Amino acid sequence: MSLTEIRKAISKQKNPTQALVLQRFFKTGKGEYGEGDIFYGIKVPEQRTIAKQFKDLGLDNLKTLIRSKVHEERLIAAFILVDQYKRGDEKKKKIIFDFYLKNRKGINNWDLVDLSAPKIVGMYLLDKQKHLLYKFAHSKDLWEKRISIISTQTFIREHFYEDTLNISKILLHDKHDLIHKAVGWMLREIGNRDLETEEEFLKKHYKTMPRTMLRYAIEKFPEQKRIAYLRGKI
Repeated sequence: MSLTEIRKAISKQKNPTQALVLQRFFKTGKGEYGEGDIFYGIKVPEQRTIAKQFKDLGLDNLKTLIRSKVHEERLIAAFILVDQYKRGDEKKKKIIFDFYLKNRKGINNWDLVDLSAPKIVGMYLLDKQKHLLYKFAHSKDLWEKRISIISTQTFIREHFYEDTLNISKILLHDKHDLIHKAVGWMLREIGNRDLETEEEFLKKHYKTMPRTMLRYAIEKFPEQKRIAYLRGKI
């Protein structure tokens, strides 16, 4: 398996019309969060198929892909890393985790974060100290902040909520819409398993948290309760 071969497979799936749609959807214009990102217009299922075909691609080649200017090349690299982490022994998992962190500048859009961080960062830190996530939560980098909160999805699925709540508090008044959505989403994930814990947090903060964050957090609440939160009458 070579870099040339995987890039040839990727190139075959190019769709210029779809690329234009994705460039708008992922905000690649000047001053937007995805400024300058290049898309080939390849759908995610097709990217997963390519990743599966090249699942044993070496880290040297993955390093090139994850640093690519092309969005799909970075996402395919992330899919391969997720698969190699899942299949690896403890030594391999540590190697993939370290590689991911060292090359995290390539994990620089919300889909890249959401589809890889919980399955690599979250999984690796599940039974370890979480200092790294708190460091990322205080970062000035948008994607490090999103990694910090989205990685906790893995903890939530194990019914461990403390770090999600602590990091949500750190990010509570962040200015970026993508952080508002991420925090609200993770709070909702907690509520799906433990509504009392989510509402305990919301009742302390819902009046001051960003509106988008609140809307995401209460999305699945009964209509009457949802309206009460939005009107500040809980």
